[in-house]
Amino acid sequence: MNTPPFGWCGPWHHASLMQQAGLDYIEAQLVPLNIEDDASFARAMSLIQDLPLPALAFSYLFPHDFRLVGPDKDESRNRAYFDRAVQLLALAKARIIVLGSGWTRNIPEGWTKHDAEDDFLRALEWCADALRGCGTTLVIEPLNRKESTLVNSVADAARLVNALNRPEVRALADFYHMDEEAEPLGQVREHGASLAHIHLADTGRLNPGTGTYDYPTFFGHLKAAGYNGLVSSECGIKGDPVASMRESTAFLRRAWTDA
Repeated sequence: MNTPPFGWCGPWHHASLMQQAGLDYIEAQLVPLNIEDDASFARAMSLIQDLPLPALAFSYLFPHDFRLVGPDKDESRNRAYFDRAVQLLALAKARIIVLGSGWTRNIPEGWTKHDAEDDFLRALEWCADALRGCGTTLVIEPLNRKESTLVNSVADAARLVNALNRPEVRALADFYHMDEEAEPLGQVREHGASLAHIHLADTGRLNPGTGTYDYPTFFGHLKAAGYNGLVSSECGIKGDPVASMRESTAFLRRAWTDA
């Protein structure tokens, strides 16, 4: 199996550092672009065209005052914002948009988990509608319980993917959140058919190869599941950024080959 493309999550101005480190792409952050503002949106469109390496994935999707679940959700605002995001994704030829943004889906007081999942599935439905034909897949990111109260495991995300049954929406597996939740690594093999993106870290949520995360097992399960998508490091950096990213990427390529 070929080595997957390896990228790094981070701000736009780090793209040149990622290029120097030999990464294949940047997983770029949407919120700092402030795309609800017309002038900022125009600047973002220009910025994407001038990046030194591809923005194959995007994350940090919704600003902190957005809600997809509960009585405070503003669907018209949410959809208008996402429609602008889709224009950026299409321009960048992005393969992945990550829906983490745990604050948007936290279950509010007075809302049941069932109600919250219904709201969330409704949001995923209009996201899928907006993405139809643009070539980008939205992935649901499971988050540990300290960061969100809805979708806390790969199994949770896969269940919603299957319930929605839209090709534009798949699941993500994040090594850090799986470790925080003590989720068995074999879940990535069990739910491999639902996975379209991977996030990586290591002990202390630092860069891969600096801690004790069990990469041989994790990558072994991914390879057994036939995973062939993007793989992004989402973590802090221990040491010089370029050197650390370069060392981590070399570590990941070796670990994938050896798994």
